[in-house]
Amino acid sequence: MHPEILRDAPGACPLCGMALEPMEPTDGPNHELVDFTRRMWISVAAAAPLIVLTMGPMVGLPVRDWLGAKTAGYLELALATPVVLWAALPFFQRGWASIVNRSSNMWTLISLGVAAAYIYSLFAVFLPGLFPEKSRTGDGVGTYFEASVVIVALVFFGQVLELRARERTGDAIRALLDLAPKTARRIEADGSESDVPLDSIVEGDRSRVRPGDAVPVDGVVIEGRSSLDESMLTGESMPLEKGPGDAVTGATINKNGSLVIEASKVGANTVLAQIVAMVSNAKRSRAPIQGWQTGSRQSLC
Repeated sequence: MHPEILRDAPGACPLCGMALEPMEPTDGPNHELVDFTRRMWISVAAAAPLIVLTMGPMVGLPVRDWLGAKTAGYLELALATPVVLWAALPFFQRGWASIVNRSSNMWTLISLGVAAAYIYSLFAVFLPGLFPEKSRTGDGVGTYFEASVVIVALVFFGQVLELRARERTGDAIRALLDLAPKTARRIEADGSESDVPLDSIVEGDRSRVRPGDAVPVDGVVIEGRSSLDESMLTGESMPLEKGPGDAVTGATINKNGSLVIEASKVGANTVLAQIVAMVSNAKRSRAPIQGWQTGSRQSLC
């Protein structure tokens, strides 16, 4: 959300508290998504019985009355404590960081709300005598354990949805990167040919593209004629004929003939690299309305 924040290692953004996005896509699993998914399901598992305990009378299930206020309070405490003290720990860490960095955000509100509901409920269970009579319901004081747990579960649900959407974008970027070949068949000055890593190709190098091979880099055809499948770039399934003087794009597929091409753009200058960069920037950026809100908030501050 804040592209001006750059770090050389994984971490959290000091402004919004969200996990930093890697500049380059990785093949490994998204550890934050795995962790948040596990915490979400544990929160949901605790929230369900808590809702039954507190909201049951509305649907004809007075479970709290059957158990008694004191027993029900202890049961709610047992269900809520693992969620608040373990599952919601990332929220509290980000909320505390927002206070330290003097950059209040949604984690500030979430952590304060969950902590207030949980601490209030602790006093209601163990020290009910501190509360005035008008705050009592029956033989006990009302608690808000279910509110703290449901808030945590809902926030985790939203975070998991967002992380999964970002993961799908990362999969698309990795699929684009996989289109590029890992090696190129370079033609040396003496006419000999050898397979070399793609990173070693520089502008002006000549490469042979055999039938079925992917074009290694953007370039111009020097010798040969063939048809190229450029569907990765244009979406058109019909191959295009290429001959001497025609431009070719890296990662397109040579169908039948053999071509000799001269590299004109390599590395980050190729069309494929620019497409990957655009998608990566879109993944890390924020919507224009978010930028307007942030700018308004900063100007007001």
